Amino acid sequence: MNSFFERRYVVAGIFIAFILVLLGRLFYIQVVDDRYVAYASQNVVRKMIQYPARGPILDRNGKVMVQNEPVYDIMVIPKQVTAFDTVEFCKLLSIDRAGYDKRMIKARKYSPYRASVFEKQLTAELYAAFQERLSEFPGFFPQQRPVRTYPDSAAAQFLGYIGEVTDPMIKKSGGYYSPGDYVGITGVERSYEPVLRGQRGVENWMVDSRNVRKGSYANGAFDTSAVAGERLVSSLDMNIQKFGEALMRNKVGSIVAIEPSTGEILCFVSSPTYDPNLLVGKERGNNAAKLYKDPYKPFFTRPVQALYPPGSSFKPLDALIAMQEGMINPQSVYVCPGYYTSGNRRIKCFHGEVHGPVNLTQAIAHSCNGYFDMVFEKLVNKYGARNIDTGYGAWRQNVMKFGLGTRLDLDLPSEGRGLLPKATFYDKLYKKGGWRSSTVISLGIGQGEMLATPLQLANIEAVIANRGYFYKPHLIKSIGDKQVIKHEYTVRNYVGVDSAYFKPAIDGMQQVVDQGTAYGSKIPGIIMCGKTGTAEVKNKNDNSVFVAFAPRDNPKIAIAVVVENSGQGATWAAPIASFIVEKYLTGKISKRSSGIYPEYYMNANLLPPPVLSAADKRQLKLDSLKKTQADSVNKLKLKAASNNKPTDSPRVNKATAMLPKRKDNE
Repeated sequence: MNSFFERRYVVAGIFIAFILVLLGRLFYIQVVDDRYVAYASQNVVRKMIQYPARGPILDRNGKVMVQNEPVYDIMVIPKQVTAFDTVEFCKLLSIDRAGYDKRMIKARKYSPYRASVFEKQLTAELYAAFQERLSEFPGFFPQQRPVRTYPDSAAAQFLGYIGEVTDPMIKKSGGYYSPGDYVGITGVERSYEPVLRGQRGVENWMVDSRNVRKGSYANGAFDTSAVAGERLVSSLDMNIQKFGEALMRNKVGSIVAIEPSTGEILCFVSSPTYDPNLLVGKERGNNAAKLYKDPYKPFFTRPVQALYPPGSSFKPLDALIAMQEGMINPQSVYVCPGYYTSGNRRIKCFHGEVHGPVNLTQAIAHSCNGYFDMVFEKLVNKYGARNIDTGYGAWRQNVMKFGLGTRLDLDLPSEGRGLLPKATFYDKLYKKGGWRSSTVISLGIGQGEMLATPLQLANIEAVIANRGYFYKPHLIKSIGDKQVIKHEYTVRNYVGVDSAYFKPAIDGMQQVVDQGTAYGSKIPGIIMCGKTGTAEVKNKNDNSVFVAFAPRDNPKIAIAVVVENSGQGATWAAPIASFIVEKYLTGKISKRSSGIYPEYYMNANLLPPPVLSAADKRQLKLDSLKKTQADSVNKLKLKAASNNKPTDSPRVNKATAMLPKRKDNE
């Protein structure tokens, strides 16, 4: 009897323990481990992210530069995938079996229970064919998203491109971005990402076991709407932007044009360029890889990243500072014997020309090196030759007020500072007290260590056009429907030179075009003031540089053009600049007395031989070796095939075979 009761308690204890284990397991599944919750909810409710349309970007005249078109990502939940016809599936998505396996491994690694991107950016046409058979592929479903499209295929470096977020970007965003999201990588797309991206929404769908949508969950009570990104109106004029890109085709260099009265950038050409549509769609990765390998670096934003010696285009700036400092006046004369002597150095004028007695206006018109070397020495020796550090430092500060040697805070990433060395740089190079004005005399004519971006060169012209001030250059003139304009773009930045001193400098710049080095680029009916520059580059041909503004009174455009390693400023940069100026001011190109015309410059190929990296050279050598081996193998195969021909086959004489067949009666 006692043993019966003991057995009863043992059995009851086993049952109780079993029930407790089951209850504990249920608690773990439903409360502790969220994998099963996620798996169950994905069987019933699917959260569909509603990606907002990125804000469109328009040019200053309302022309659409970039807009959106819908594409479809194919999403997958690996745990819901069951057996299906993978051959047909791969065929519909235009992938192979190896690609399918690779994508599935990546999806399972991310999460077996949560949705991730399987295939990106299917076009509407490709998706339509896939959608018809979607129910045959359990675990897969579509996700619509907008991507960029570029109607004019222009202004690539200005617009930039978007790409998939990286892990550091996701972490930095504080949870806003998720894997598979897209973000602005370069250009305006990056600078204005917070206003362009908009706000994502969510739709909750009810789906059945066959992945077929059955309606909205809770009648949409938990849905949120996507909010489109803000519209941006850029300062660019697409008419001259496309025209400028055509003029710079097959050339290395840049064009930057600014509206002096606002600081708005009218033209922003970086050459060589690329079609921004190449970085959209399924072939984006392959296209980007080719562009990155391009030896001419199309991703390099030359207007703000390339550094060039200003050359003679710098001369008017030095003259303005010297007048303000009282070192010279418009009537100050220098007698040019064809060179300038500084210490034990003799600096020639460009071709050793003897300019004779020249004042400021004449020196600018004839680009007399000697005059501006004299001006530079007066400025840096202001406190005595022994106090070169102090005098040079004061000169440098005055030059920086024009925007050289410092960033102009353009609304674009990766803007360069240029280079305007401090006195300490020369102290380290020559030891303190071991250098004089003659050591750095080349700076007076825009050479030596001085380097500037094309944007900085154009901004200097805006300063001269405005007679002493500039507005910060910018590429976006308004944001959203309220047309918001950043306050910093409405503030005048004065350079510390009295407006009265600009007239003699501008007189000289007008003479450059009317009767000087840029005479061939004179525009009928328009007074353009400019300065040619032939900037020396070590071990290479000179850069062709031209800066200008027009018209002289009430200027509408200031411009800088650089054509790398192409020779004198008057030969290439000046004509290109004159075409842009006339096109902007009048909308057409008139016949020039010099006979120049745009098509000649459009068709000219000035691309220098590509500079290959060591890796590229090794790859080129390897490819050449492979080709030689392949050609040898093909020759051996052809020889073997000819030796194996039947002996009774007729031989065809090659020369005879080229003749037309004769008729029977001939």
